[in-house]
Amino acid sequence: MIEFCSQPYILLMKTVLVLKEIYAQGFRDLGNKIVKNYFKIFTWFSIAMFAIVLYAFLFRIFTGFAFD
Repeated sequence: MIEFCSQPYILLMKTVLVLKEIYAQGFRDLGNKIVKNYFKIFTWFSIAMFAIVLYAFLFRIFTGFAFD
């Protein structure tokens, strides 16, 4: 009777461990992808901001702005 009562718990624990492993494998590389995409977005944002600053600086030079 004790084995019969403990068997559903063993089956439940095996199921929980299998589900845990499935989710662990599914989300293992997700962090790397998020970081890669973040750095790609940050790179393009930085390039765009540098282009705006460069444009503003060149505009001031060509329009005769006095840098006093």
